[in-house]
Parts: sequence; structure tokens; C-alpha cells
Amino acid sequence: MEWMGLNEIREKFLSFYESKGHLRLPSFPLVPQNDKSLLLINSGMAPLKPYFTGEVTPPRKRVTTCQKCIRTPDIERVGKTARHGTFFEMLGNFSFGDYFKNEATAWAWEFSTQVMGLPPERIYVSIYEDDDEAFEIWTKKVGIPEDHMVRLGKEDNFWEIGTGPCGPCSELYFDRGPEHGCGKPDCAVGCDCDRFIEFWNLVFTQFDSDGKGNYDRLAHPNIDTGMGLERLACIMQNVDNLFEVDTIQNVLKHAAKMAGVTYKQNEKTDVSLRVITDHIRSTTHMICDGVLPSNEGRGYVLRRLLRRAARHGRLLGIKPGFLSELCDTVINESKDAYPALEEKRGYIKKVIQMEEERFDQTIDQGMSILGELIEGLKRDGKKELPGDEAFKLYDTFGFPIDLTREILEEQGLAADEQGFAQLMEQQRERARSARAGAGEVAWTETVLGKLDRGLKTEFVGYETLENEAKIMALIKDGELVTGVQTDDEVTVITDRTAFYAESGGQVGDTGTLTGAGGEIRVTDCHKTPDGKYLMSGVVTRGSFMDGDTVTCTVDRERREAIMRNHSAAHLLQAALRRVLGEHVEQAGSYVDEHRVRFDFTHFAAVTPQELCEVERLVNIAVMQAIEVTVCETSMAEAKKMGAMALFGEKYGDVVRVVKMGDVSTELCGGTHLANTGKMGLFKILSESSVAAGVRRIEGTTGFGVLQMLEQRERELDEVAAVIKSSATDLVKRAQALVAENKNMHRELEAQAAKRASDAAANLTANAKDIAGLMVIAARLEGAGTDTLRTAGDDLKAKHENVVAVLCGGSGDKLNFCAVCGKQAVERGMNAGAIVREVAKVTGANGGGRPDSAMAGCKDASKVDEALGIVEGLVASTVK
Repeated sequence: MEWMGLNEIREKFLSFYESKGHLRLPSFPLVPQNDKSLLLINSGMAPLKPYFTGEVTPPRKRVTTCQKCIRTPDIERVGKTARHGTFFEMLGNFSFGDYFKNEATAWAWEFSTQVMGLPPERIYVSIYEDDDEAFEIWTKKVGIPEDHMVRLGKEDNFWEIGTGPCGPCSELYFDRGPEHGCGKPDCAVGCDCDRFIEFWNLVFTQFDSDGKGNYDRLAHPNIDTGMGLERLACIMQNVDNLFEVDTIQNVLKHAAKMAGVTYKQNEKTDVSLRVITDHIRSTTHMICDGVLPSNEGRGYVLRRLLRRAARHGRLLGIKPGFLSELCDTVINESKDAYPALEEKRGYIKKVIQMEEERFDQTIDQGMSILGELIEGLKRDGKKELPGDEAFKLYDTFGFPIDLTREILEEQGLAADEQGFAQLMEQQRERARSARAGAGEVAWTETVLGKLDRGLKTEFVGYETLENEAKIMALIKDGELVTGVQTDDEVTVITDRTAFYAESGGQVGDTGTLTGAGGEIRVTDCHKTPDGKYLMSGVVTRGSFMDGDTVTCTVDRERREAIMRNHSAAHLLQAALRRVLGEHVEQAGSYVDEHRVRFDFTHFAAVTPQELCEVERLVNIAVMQAIEVTVCETSMAEAKKMGAMALFGEKYGDVVRVVKMGDVSTELCGGTHLANTGKMGLFKILSESSVAAGVRRIEGTTGFGVLQMLEQRERELDEVAAVIKSSATDLVKRAQALVAENKNMHRELEAQAAKRASDAAANLTANAKDIAGLMVIAARLEGAGTDTLRTAGDDLKAKHENVVAVLCGGSGDKLNFCAVCGKQAVERGMNAGAIVREVAKVTGANGGGRPDSAMAGCKDASKVDEALGIVEGLVASTVK
């Protein structure tokens, strides 16, 4: 058994199965496509589910992949052990109703023993306890000795999730030798020690389960296998864990060099090195596949991993900003297998750099607050941080809960995670409600499952906006029907259509379906993954029967407006890349007849000057009336043409390239103008932030620009009337009003400052003397926060021994301000600590510097009670 590198193992596996008639597919993106059940791809089979269910026809009945995967349930254990990791690669060979157990077992054995050179005597095989067929194949046909076969129960060797396809498993184990074992006499396959390592799982999907214990044999059984690449590399390199595998070890060594430490010399240091190594691998691949840091979903997973790695870098004393450099090693080790890493190197590094900078800006403040909270817990003899405090750290300072948990654990404390979870749930409720309202049509999967899988709709809408077609299915009230009549809400599937179905950010077409017996007004069009076009609408007159011939007529005016905006989106992306840089990538889009909404990766607000230049470049391309050409070609040829592809988008063997002269070349399935001049004009309407690292521009073209100009003209006339000016003098009149407003504001500020000074002077008359300190606790009715601060600053400046807590505001909107003079601070007084305790009485919180601090007030009825504790706080704290 020879040493073999991880990259070499991957290639040998894929090449081996290619030689067995399998189609090698590239790894699918980590972001699931058309699968809302998963946050991130977590197994080799996950992206292939549509092939197994029959929803989509596979490109070949035999497929092999090396799939990138992310699993995060054990994220807190990553680093603390050498076994756990969040990123891994899963090798797999799959049969969709083609070969079965005989071939799957024979090839697994051939690859393991002949290609990898694993000693046959060190391989053990487990099977499901009742799978006599597998036992017979392994022992009689493959030739495994019976004493190397193990029968295990349903929990270990039967794959089943609820109802549907399922079946027994067979797993291959490698015996690493007794020196790795526990030494117990009964140590064998299935023992928890490190001797027998499971490296390959063969799933024989041969049954259909009803979930009640009944299993029917499938007419066409499937094969689904999974082998961890890193786990096989551990065996081939004779190392104990994934962090010692060659490509991963190189990342760890780079991190250790940055920290100036050596691995395996200090366990605490080793934990941090493992965290950093694992997390930078995960985040590099996630960003490459289009994930960006955020506070929701997969973006939160990314942010959590990056910030956890950044914190462990701090623990090692590594200079902030190191992760964007470390990702270079990840890319260098994996770019041959995943070329997109090299293509997006600059972009990946920029995203990591920006997130590190954000974390660096907030962590010191958050750590300081958490430190004060920890001191308070210890002082009060408490062991648990309240859920609202943990949530505030997350919501305000960007602290993931696991980061708060880790820091607390280091101090022997815990967080109220149930309370935290409740607050998180409240925050998500609105978003969840919105998503529920915009969900998929509930009947789709059930009803369409009754149709012939071979039924597809031919799209002819690139060439024409009208065509003859035959009705293949009618759906009403979630059921297939044979006929519909006036006022019925229906969904129609025809054999051909000119209606564009919503996809790629472009909305579906509207129009009419007309026949001898009536008319249907089509209000939307969608399509299924297997190519059925669903035209939804209302029967406005007459009736229709399944099998009728109809004329599909697209609303021409609306389609042309959509095409203007879609073509503008392509020119907009090209202009943004010229003005802002090559890191700009499309992160989403929406195109209808009114506007284009374009989301893109960028790490700062686009300046007015940059927006003007972008708009100018788009309009230059419009004025040049560039011919728009479309061709279908291979992905390889499209790349040679310089075509831009979308993050995470899955493309087939044949792709559609939309080219606008030398200005723009993109892969796109949408509809476009024949000439850029038909856009008329392009105007940017707004620029805003969507998420960290993602900006949004909204714009319009053609008649949309005219409508916008007309609206702006009306608004200017209305403004002129309001401020009693003519349109021509509008600017001068506005400037005069602003100057007048500033003067009035200065006068008001001067009056407020005088009132605050007078109030401060009056307060000292009623001050209490406590151990030589001048203690004041009072209300300043109607005083805003600025007046409170001014009064406090005035007291602090005039009296070095003052300790004052002032409450101001009106109604239920009250605030506390605390100040401590220089001498008072020297004697142990802390305005931040005092105001926090005072605010707590009213159910609020706050804090600040030792000499000055602010806090809110939740319950106005408890203000007097809160101010009443000030003297006691001072007396118990003063030195």
C-alpha cells in the first residue's frame, strides 16, 4: 500500500468509474438548487435527489462525482477533537435503475484492492442482518472470507427516511491494526475505538416503504454510494485524522507559521489551529459558490465560521486580516479539482477581508461588554447569562451565540440559550410569514406527478410571440380536469408555447389562449424542472376541453418592455465591472415590464460619481445601437468567448450565449432585444444595500424613463407650490429655507444649553454629601438627550467630586444620564456601572465610560424608584 495524495486519490476514483461507463459530473454548488429542504449540500447524494425520484431524467444512468459538502451540527466540537470538521468531499458512484449489487460490490472491491492497493486481509464488510443476497454476493462472487463479514441491525445498515425509496447498506471497513484499538477482547467492526475505520457505504435502494413497516420491491432499484475522500486519504497516508492529510496539513502549517507555533506541542494552541484550518476551508468554498456573510440562513453559517476562525486567530496572537491570506493556500491546494477557486480568487479574498474587518471593528466593543457582563455574573454569584443579553451581543455587535458560549465556557459560565432562541424566533417570525405567503403552489407536486413524465412543453417564444398548440392538461382547484368554463381559474399545459416561463430573474409572460370555444386570459407562466410550462389564468369566455387546439398569444407590448429591461441588465453588469472592478458578480436580478433590479457583489456604497459613470456607459451602448446576437454552444466554447456565468447556477451541456458586441457576453436563457438601440434610454432609479457585500441598483428603460421624468416634473411643481416658489427659482428658495432653518436651530440650541446650565446650578443646591462626594439624583422634565448630556457635562466640569444621575424626556420616552467627576472616578465611581443598575430597575439597560454614560427607561412609573437607589450605590462603592 503506497502513500497517495488526496488530489491523486480523487482523480483515480473518478477515472476508475469513468472506465466503468459512468458519466463524471463536476461537484454541484454547496448552495442547493431547487431544494428548499437543505441549507447547504451535506452529502454526495443530496444534489442528485431529482434523478433518484424520477423528477428529472439523469444525463446518464451511471454517474460518478466528488461532491463538496458542509455539515455544521458538530461545529462546537470542531477543533476540540481531531475528528470533527465542517467541510469534506464525498466520492460516489450512482446507478439510476441500471446496475445493482453485483456490479456495485465488485467495483468497490476492485477499486479498494487493485487501484488503491489496500491489503484484502485488512478489509472487513458489514451488511444488513437480513440481506442474505448481499452476503452471498460478497462471499461467493467477490470472495470475502466469512470471518471478514459482519451482520448489523437496521440502525447501522439500513437507509430509510420516512416513506419512499429505501434499502439495506453494505459498509467497507479498514483494519488499522491492534495498536490503534482499545485492547478489549471483543474489539471488532462497530467498536468505538480507532482500529476499524469505515470508509465506504454502499446503499442498495431496492424497496419502497409506506412508513408503516411494509416494503415493496422496486422494479428498478438504484445504487447510491458514498466514500469520504479525506477518510480514504487518512488510510492511504497512514495518518490519524483529517488534519494530517497532505492538502489539509499544508493549510494548518501555514496557520501555524502565521502564529509562530508548532502543531502538537500545546493542546490549547492545537484546538485553535484546527478551528482555523477547518473553517477557512469551508468558508473559501462557500464564498466561491456564492454564499455571502449575513445574519440569516447559510449566510449566518458562513459568518459564524469566519468569526470563529478570526477569534481563534486572536487567541494565537495572529495579526487581524490573516484569513484572507490563508485562503490562498486552500485555493492552491484545490484549484486543479475546482477551477472556480482560481477564477474567483480575488473575489473570495475580498469577501473574507471585508468580514474580518467588520468583525475586528466590533469585537473589541462586544468583548468589553461581555467582559463587564461576566464580571457582573461572578459578582452576583450567578452562572448563566440572560438570553436577552446574549441576543443583544448577537444582534447589535455581531457575536454569534457560539462565540458567546465559548467565552462563557472558558469562565465556567453558560448562556440562557432557550431565552436567546425565543428572541431569535420572534425576530424571524415576520420573515417566515412573508416566505409562507410567497410559497410554491401546494398542488404542483401532487398533480403533476399524475402526468406522463415524458410530457414536455416546447418553448418557441424566442422566435415568435404567437403559436398554435394542443392542450395536454387542464388543472383546476388543484386537480386534473377534462374541461373548464367561464370564470374558472385554471392552469394550462400545452405541447408548445410562446409564453416565457419565469426564470433567471425574468418574470413570466402574460397574454391569451384562444380557441374556437373561448378565451383564457393568461396572467403568469412558470415551468417545472422537467420542462412542463404552466400557464395560469382565468377563462374569460366560453369553455375548453383537454386536447383542444388553441392559439397562444403573448402580450407584445409587455414582452418588449421586459426585453428592454433584461438587455439593460446585461449592459449594467458590464458597466459596473468597468467602473467598480472585476470583483463585481451578479448576485440576483428581477426583470419585469417596469424596471430592472440588479443585485451585485461590492463592498461599499456606489458613489454618485460612480453611478453617473455607470449610467453613462450603459447609455453609450444604447446610442451605439449594437446588434444583439444569440447562439447555443458548449460551456467550453462559451468560456472561450468570455461569457459570464451566474454564481451557483447549474448549466447543461449546451448553453445559450447572449452577446452585445464587445460590451457584454453572458450565459442567459432570457429574452432580449435584437438591437440595444431599442432600449431608448436607461436611467438608474436607486442604489442601496441588500446585505453585507451585496448592493442593489434599480433602473428602467424606454417608456419607463418617460414616466419617471413626467413624475419628477409633477413632484417639482408640487414642491415649488409648497415652498411658494417657481420651478426656475426652486434651488435658490430651498437654499434660503435651509439657511433660515439652521439659524433657528442654533438659537434653539443656545437656549437649551442655557436651560441645562441653569438646571445644573439648581441641582447642586439639593445635592447629598456621601463620604465627600456630591451626589445628585434628579429629574429634568422635558429635557432631551442633548440637554441631559449638556447638564451632566456642566456638572462634571464644575465639580470634580460630583456623581449625578439625571432623567429626562417626556411621556414614556425617558432616558437616564450619569456622570462622575474626575475625583469621583478616582474614588471608584463608574458612571456606566451606575446607570446600568439604575436602568435595570425600569427593565432597561445601558452603559458607557466611567465618567459619562447613558441608558434607556422602559417603565416610566419606576423612575423615582430607580433614582432612589443612586445614594445606596455610591455609599456601597466609594473608596
